[in-house]
Amino acid sequence: MKVEPIREAYSFACLHCGHAWEGSYEIHHSTDANGVLRADYYVRGVQEPSPLTWNTCRICHRTTIRVLRSGRVTAARPLVD
Repeated sequence: MKVEPIREAYSFACLHCGHAWEGSYEIHHSTDANGVLRADYYVRGVQEPSPLTWNTCRICHRTTIRVLRSGRVTAARPLVD
């Protein structure tokens, strides 16, 4: 059974420096050879790691990222040292 890809958008905010950005993904769901459901994320046709489990700030390169629903980047606050 072929499943059509879905499109999802997320907001991301770095909890270290406060940088925030949006990302849109095309998600392809499939079942691997062992019968395990998998989701592959694509940006402009290029496969990328899941932004929900692996993400890095483009400014400070830290991995303390908060994932929010699309349009919520202003709700994030940086960590206070």
